[in-house]
Amino acid sequence: MSWQTYYRERTVNPETALRAVLSDGCRVYITPGCAEPRFLVRALFNVIHHYTDIELIQNLSMGELPEDWTPWQKNCRLKTFFLGPRSRQAVNWGLADYIPAYFSSIPNLFKPGGPLPLNVCLIHVTPPDEHGFCSLGISVEITKTAAEHAQFVVAQVNEKMPRTMGDTFLHVTQISYFVEHTEPLIEITQHEKSAIYDRIGHYVSRLVEDQSTIQTGIGRITDSVVRHLSSKKDLGLHSDMITDAHMELIQKGVITGRHKTLHPRKAIASFCLGTERLYRFVHNNPQVELYPTEYVNNSMIISQNKRMVSINAALEIDITGQVCADSIGHKIYSGIGGYTDFMLGASKAEEGKTIILVPSTSPDGRKSRIVTHLSSGAGVVSPRSTVWYVANEFGIASLFGKAIRERALALINIAHPKFREKLLSEAKRIRYVYQDQILPPIYEPLYPGQWEVYQIFPGNLKVFFRPIKPTDERALQEFFYSLPDQDIYYRFLSAMRVFPHRDIQAMCNIDYEHEMAIVGILGDIGNETIIALGRYILDQRSNMAEVDFAVRAEYQRRGIGSFLLHYLCEIARSKGISGFCAYVLASNRKMLSVFHKVGYVIHSHLEEGVYEIWFRFDEPAQVCITDG
Repeated sequence: MSWQTYYRERTVNPETALRAVLSDGCRVYITPGCAEPRFLVRALFNVIHHYTDIELIQNLSMGELPEDWTPWQKNCRLKTFFLGPRSRQAVNWGLADYIPAYFSSIPNLFKPGGPLPLNVCLIHVTPPDEHGFCSLGISVEITKTAAEHAQFVVAQVNEKMPRTMGDTFLHVTQISYFVEHTEPLIEITQHEKSAIYDRIGHYVSRLVEDQSTIQTGIGRITDSVVRHLSSKKDLGLHSDMITDAHMELIQKGVITGRHKTLHPRKAIASFCLGTERLYRFVHNNPQVELYPTEYVNNSMIISQNKRMVSINAALEIDITGQVCADSIGHKIYSGIGGYTDFMLGASKAEEGKTIILVPSTSPDGRKSRIVTHLSSGAGVVSPRSTVWYVANEFGIASLFGKAIRERALALINIAHPKFREKLLSEAKRIRYVYQDQILPPIYEPLYPGQWEVYQIFPGNLKVFFRPIKPTDERALQEFFYSLPDQDIYYRFLSAMRVFPHRDIQAMCNIDYEHEMAIVGILGDIGNETIIALGRYILDQRSNMAEVDFAVRAEYQRRGIGSFLLHYLCEIARSKGISGFCAYVLASNRKMLSVFHKVGYVIHSHLEEGVYEIWFRFDEPAQVCITDG
C-alpha cells in the first residue's frame, strides 16, 4: 500500500478517530504549549463523558483544556510536568496532578518498561510532504518520543503548522488516524515593559560574553533579558525553547551560531513559544532545528557547548543559593522543566555560566524574594552548588566558589533595601555572617552603575573601573597585602601591616554619596582582582573631600593613578563637591606629580615632611596661565 493510500484511508472525522482509540482507564498524551491540537481536544471533551478514569498527560496547558475539572472527575484526570494557565488552579485545588521531573528524564517514562506507558497520543502536524513525512512543527520536545511509543497516534493535520527542520518528522505510517482541520496556532506575547526587568537585563548583559551559547527559561523576565543582548556578537542558541526575542536577535545578526561547538550556525531548541511571526520565521528555515527533549536537554550534550550560559528565573532564593522556581510555598506555580538540565550542563561547560534572575520582591512589594530560608513547602529546583550568579534590579551576586558567609553577604546586598537589615539580623542569628557585619548606609537604593567604565592603558591593559561593593572585602584585603611596605606607608602615613575585617568592611560599605571608592578590576565577575583603588570622603562642613589612591606596583607608571584621580574629580563635581584635599609624604614624588597634573590650581603646605595639598574644581589650572 502506498503512503498516499494509507493516509487517505485513515483520514476521518475527530469523533471517529477518538472512539476508535479510547477506552476506559486509558492514558492519553496531548501535545502541549502553542502546538496543542485544539480541534482534537475540543472533540475529546465532546466524547469523554462516555468513558471513565482516563488519564490525560500534558505539559503547559494553554488551549482547550478546562480550568475547572470538577465536572470531569469521574471521566478523566490531568497529570502535568509543567503547570500552565489552564492547569494551575486545578492542581492547587487537588483536581489535577503535578509530576516533578527534569525534562530530560520525561521521555523515559513513555518508553517500554517505563511507569507511564501511553495508549493514545494526540499530536499536531503539517500535511505530509511528497515523501509521506509530517513535521511536528513548533513542538517536538517530549511529543516525538510519546508518538513513537504510544499504542495509537491521532494527528490533527493543519496547513498553518510550520514545517521545521531537525528531528521533527514522523512518517504517515507511524500515525493511526488523521483529522484534517486548519486553524491558527496559539500565540504568546511577552512585550509588556518593566523598568525592573530592564535593569536586570542590563546587569545580565555584562555577564554574557560574545560568542556565548545561551539558554533562557520561560517568562517575561527572561524574554526581557534576551532583548538586552542586542549588542553582543556571534551568540549561539541551544535552548529548550525559541521565542520571538530569540528570533529578533537572529534577524539582527546577533545570534549567528558561528562559533558554536555543536551545530555551528544552527539555533537548536525543542519547541517554539511565541507569535505567528515566529512561526513564519521557523517554517522551512535551515537556521533553526528542533530536536526531542532527551537530546536538547541532555546535560552532557549541553556541556559540550563552549561558553554555555543558562539563564533562568526564580520565584525565591535563600541566602545560601538554593533556588525555588516551581512553587510559591505549597502552591505549585510552574514546573522544573529544563531548569536543572541546563544548570548542570552549563556549569560543566568550558567557560560556562549559570545565571538566576530574581526580582527583589514579590509583585506587591510586601515580601522579599531573597530569604534566609525558603518558604514552607517550597521545593528546591536548583541546589546551591549549581548557581553561579544571581541578578536582580539591585545588581549581581557572584556565588561560584564562595563560602556560605560570602554568599549570604552577596545576596543580602542585592535584596531590596527595606529587607536588608532584617536579613542581616537573621543571618547573624544563624551564624552565617560575622557578628559585627555591617551594611552600607542606604543613601540611594540603587548601586551607582553609571560610574562603571573600561579604560585602556599602555601595554593594551584593559581595566574595569567601578564603585566598590560590600562583597569586595576579601579582594580589597588581598590588594592591600599585595602592596609593598613602602606603598602602604605612603598611603596611610603609618607602617600598617594587617588589614582586618573590621577595618576593611568599613571601606567597602559606603553610601556612594558622602563617600566614594572606585576600584580598578582585572578578571571576570566572581574572579576579580583589584589592582587599583581611589577613594574620597566628604567633609560636609567645608564641602571638601579628602582623596587618596593606590596602584599595585606592577601596574604603576601606566597612568592608572592619574586616571583614578581625574575620574574621582568627575564624580565629585557631579555631586556638587567643591574640591579635594590630600596628605602626601614629601618623599612620595610619584603621587605629588599626579596631583600637579590634575588640571587645577594646586595649593600646598609642608609640615614635618608631609604636604597638605588641596585644590578647588572652580580653579582650573589654565586660569593661572592666562593670568600670568
